[in-house]
Amino acid sequence: MAKYYVTAYDKIGKNLMNDVIEAETDSEGRELGMKQLEEQSLLGHTARVVNSQGQLLYFHA
Repeated sequence: MAKYYVTAYDKIGKNLMNDVIEAETDSEGRELGMKQLEEQSLLGHTARVVNSQGQLLYFHA
């Protein structure tokens, strides 16, 4: 299982979420990360999901 990092920020840069999740593939990591953002009502905020190599899988500004 690989690690994926889910972060979200408000408009002034305050960290709203900084979680680590595990998934088998990049697509599963992206999907789980976006689901976590949705559950926390953070999809409208600046957010990203990256894999352990730093590859950006999802970004919203």
